[in-house]
Amino acid sequence: MSATRVLVLNSGSSSVKYQLLDMRDGARLAVGLVERIGEETSRLVHTPLATDGGKRERTGPIADHEAALKAVAAELAADGLGLDSPELAAIGHRVVHGGMRFTAPTVVDEEVLAEVERLVPVAPLHNPANITGIRTAQALRPDLPQVAVFDTAFHTTMPESAARYAIDTETADAHRIRRYGFHGTSHAYVSRETARLLGKEPEDVNVIVLHLGNGASASAVRGGRCVDTSMGLTPLEGLVMGTRSGDIDPAVVFHLKRVAGMSTDEVDVLLNKKSGLIGLCGDNDMREIRRRIDAGDERAALAFDVYIHRLRKYIGAYYAVLGRVDAIAFTAGVGENAAPVRAAAVAGLEELGLALDSALNDEWSDRARIVSAPYARVAIAVVPTDEELEIARQTFALVSSNSLD
Repeated sequence: MSATRVLVLNSGSSSVKYQLLDMRDGARLAVGLVERIGEETSRLVHTPLATDGGKRERTGPIADHEAALKAVAAELAADGLGLDSPELAAIGHRVVHGGMRFTAPTVVDEEVLAEVERLVPVAPLHNPANITGIRTAQALRPDLPQVAVFDTAFHTTMPESAARYAIDTETADAHRIRRYGFHGTSHAYVSRETARLLGKEPEDVNVIVLHLGNGASASAVRGGRCVDTSMGLTPLEGLVMGTRSGDIDPAVVFHLKRVAGMSTDEVDVLLNKKSGLIGLCGDNDMREIRRRIDAGDERAALAFDVYIHRLRKYIGAYYAVLGRVDAIAFTAGVGENAAPVRAAAVAGLEELGLALDSALNDEWSDRARIVSAPYARVAIAVVPTDEELEIARQTFALVSSNSLD
């Protein structure tokens, strides 16, 4: 097909992140962010990378997502990259929850949107914003394929033994209760890039991927297919995160309702926004936590230890799930930049074939790289994630194949 550009949109409840990419080489032509949509202090930051125009920023009220996308379209048009360009092949949308139906990128129609809407109860913070972004883009370019790329899709290959919760099956099925997993585009991209680093094909490699940002998740990937992941019905389960508790005894919820008199909504806010690192020490920025530890702060040290303890438990668990591990890959903000986290996560695990090269681990780089010792049986990799490129690749592959049908 002659059109080779893909616009990637990530619509949040009050923000829109976007990138325009040329799929001939994956080059970014423009990137930007609209934030605080619906407020008087809305802000748009646009950076054209295909020209020497430099970053542009404007502030002022942007009423809704339609106004936000029209503003984005105007910025792109000013650089000769407008949405009316015949070179634009499709718009790819990040959609957080696709349930079990959507296992691959999907061209959006009304039936698809209706199903994404039916999943709102299990993704109330994300799916409504994703739907709004899609409908707005459809109105701007009704002739253009809109493609949904689902965070959950990569994890739909999990066996039932990993995806099922041990509760009454009729209740679970009636209410779609199972482990879905999230950060799927990141896990897919990073597991594939890790195989490339090792000079192997993804189907020949077993990888534990550790996506460590403010939200954090782990996955066990066997031969390019996810067989287990730490997040569950929602992104709350699993690792200790910036503001989320991760794994917790479900009876804690009942206890807080009965003894503390907390409502369901109050417990929800506690576990999702006031727990994790910020609940343990008041900070959810790993850089600040490390600074406090260096200054002798005991609360920060405990928060770090709890975070690492959970991380090591998942490394061990997924090692057992996979049986053979070829690599462990660290990614996202903390995983890519916090050398002390990587060091602590694998310390003392030499019997499992894990050993860091301290000098390589401490040396910062924005490139994918191996930081394990030469003698280590299991490679330890740092792989910068690129969810936008992954969404663009999946989108372009779908519309390109459709155009040939």
